Amino acid sequence: MSVTGRYREGFWREAPEEPGAVLRDAEPALTVARHLALFAPHLSDPGLPLVDLGCGNGTRTRFLADRFPRVPGADLSAAALDRARRADPAGRAAYRHLDAAEKSATRALHGEIGDANVHVRGVLHQCEHQCEAGDRQPLVDGITTLVGEHGRAFLVEPSRAAGAVLKGLAAGPGGPPPKLAPVLRHGTAPGEVDDAAVPEFPTAAGLTVTAGGTLPLTTTEHGPDGVRIVLPSAWYVAGRAA
Repeated sequence: MSVTGRYREGFWREAPEEPGAVLRDAEPALTVARHLALFAPHLSDPGLPLVDLGCGNGTRTRFLADRFPRVPGADLSAAALDRARRADPAGRAAYRHLDAAEKSATRALHGEIGDANVHVRGVLHQCEHQCEAGDRQPLVDGITTLVGEHGRAFLVEPSRAAGAVLKGLAAGPGGPPPKLAPVLRHGTAPGEVDDAAVPEFPTAAGLTVTAGGTLPLTTTEHGPDGVRIVLPSAWYVAGRAA
């Protein structure tokens, strides 16, 4: 298991199971629904499988499975995948272990399902703490393998400014809010990758970035003032040039 996998395993083993207990597990209407509104107009083939990469406990995977014909949720953490399956007794989505930085793993999945659209939220920033810097490009290379010739990738990453927001909350008189504390303990807080560097990864992998912008990334936690914490983030759509 990779370094990232070990960290994610520990995080998901310790996290409470009730809905909304994890910082990034906000309601789909406030997160992935907004992503989909930006992503969907850029899909060349909405009928392709949609891979939810870094699916965690499957909250957004199940939302996507109600809107696309085939939605595999993929994650490095067995504990996260166990939760996703328990929360989906009807099998609306499929869940599988995947290290997207491993060429053989992404090639095997592509061989099974063909070209796919890929939804990626906050996976690259985890590499800034848990992997060597050189592991980020292999991860995006793996995403490129899954996309193939006809798919599109939608990447959402917290902006560098998000790290400053979280550090400010952690430095407050009462310490970090309860849902932020495990994120900091497991080293998955964002803020180290330059915003301008993110679109360079798909470009280096041979993809063309066709759209991008900013949007708020809603969390499940609230600040001392009782207001829900919303982090700045950037999004990009990338695929093979036509």
